[in-house]
Amino acid sequence: MTVLVDSNVPMYLVGADHPNKERAQQRLEELITSDERIVTDVEVLQEILHRYTAIDRSDAIQPAFSAILDVADEVLPVTLREAEEAKEIVLGRHGLLARDALHLAVMRSYGIDRIVSFDTAFDEVPGVERIG
Repeated sequence: MTVLVDSNVPMYLVGADHPNKERAQQRLEELITSDERIVTDVEVLQEILHRYTAIDRSDAIQPAFSAILDVADEVLPVTLREAEEAKEIVLGRHGLLARDALHLAVMRSYGIDRIVSFDTAFDEVPGVERIG
């Protein structure tokens, strides 16, 4: 099976002490040892860039990129198709942020129904299993 990894996972891994730091490490280790196909999307990388430049922590960009790219089997693109679908998701669904809608659109494009994320908004999406 395939699972998409959200941006908060590598950011917890490289960030300061937090209860989710250990959970993020455990979840990734579980996926790796279970031979899951691990993917992410290019929006995850953009989120890492955005967040760490916004808080003046450019030193964390490479470690966060490495944390996800070293385990991902593939980085999926975000195309116009996914952007259009994300727009429809945002317009029709309250509580799902634009970046999460892009992840959901990518997941739908590739037939992925599981995501490793600490974002509980995914819990409200029918047909999506969030691994947190």
